[in-house]
Amino acid sequence: MKVRDIVNALNFEVLAGEEGLDREVKGVYTCDLLSWVMSHGKQNNAWITVQVHPNIIAVATLLEFSCVIIPEEIEVEESTLKKANDEKIPVLKSKLNAYEICIELNKLGV
Repeated sequence: MKVRDIVNALNFEVLAGEEGLDREVKGVYTCDLLSWVMSHGKQNNAWITVQVHPNIIAVATLLEFSCVIIPEEIEVEESTLKKANDEKIPVLKSKLNAYEICIELNKLGV
């Protein structure tokens, strides 16, 4: 499944990184502790986090994540969105909480 498919199916808002919407999503990782994410996340994961600072894009780039999903309509720092655009990492925003996002992604087969 591609990031674009998730955006369309779940009505997520694309905040940045539109050039990366055709990235393949092969799993999901949910965590807010960056060091833990770096040691446990996997390539092509969609990453759900409440963190909104630019370091999340650095981690997503390093691990080759498909996208970053921000739950509960949390506002994302402008510097983070700029970095996401530079790295072509889609940053998506949802009204749902992290648990609800996981349920919906599971229903989609991710």
